[in-house]
Amino acid sequence: MTIERGEQFSAKYGRTGFRRNFSCDGTWRGKRYGVKQIEIYAEKEDSEWLVVTVISRYF
Repeated sequence: MTIERGEQFSAKYGRTGFRRNFSCDGTWRGKRYGVKQIEIYAEKEDSEWLVVTVISRYF
């Protein structure tokens, strides 16, 4: 979902970054958060995306 509908931006080493915020009502490390952000760094190989890194942030 992040790659298909998220914000796309240029990243280091010729990679492409994708970012998307998701509403959530969750707890992480004992704190409650309403937004989970997924950030993905990927490379295009042929017609597919190869995901190199995934970062999750909670707000």
